[in-house]
Amino acid sequence: MTQRLNYYQASPEAAKKFSAFSQTLHENPFLAKIGYLVTLRASQLNGCTFCVDMHVKEAKLAGERELRLHHVAVWRESPLFDAKEKAILEWTEALTQLPPHGIPNELFQRVRQQLSEQELADLSFLIVGINGWNRLGVAFQPVPGSSDQQFGLDKAGLA
Repeated sequence: MTQRLNYYQASPEAAKKFSAFSQTLHENPFLAKIGYLVTLRASQLNGCTFCVDMHVKEAKLAGERELRLHHVAVWRESPLFDAKEKAILEWTEALTQLPPHGIPNELFQRVRQQLSEQELADLSFLIVGINGWNRLGVAFQPVPGSSDQQFGLDKAGLA
């Protein structure tokens, strides 16, 4: 796989601001705990190889159990996620694969039972962000692992 275009170099100001947006979200204490599961699941759904590779490594470095990372793809059936995490993953899927008629009230109410207004808003911004990164990754095909050293992901031991 060869990268089609380096979007950081082609549009450095936009890339810098989008990166700052994402960094702000990852510094949020609530999102720091579950953010890697969210970014991994959205990246799986969007078929972004670079992002799946990156978020698995980030999660491992953050202390996430490897088995849970393998179970993200089957979270509904997995006993490894609690009710709040399942609501978060369901919301992630809904916002990533927007249904034709929007988000059903039933889903919104189910998620709101698990999350505060701020948590839901913060989570939604994270999902918006990862979907943007995924679209850049799918469009321009950065090589998985090509930024590992730059981001310290080589320390994950998952080469």
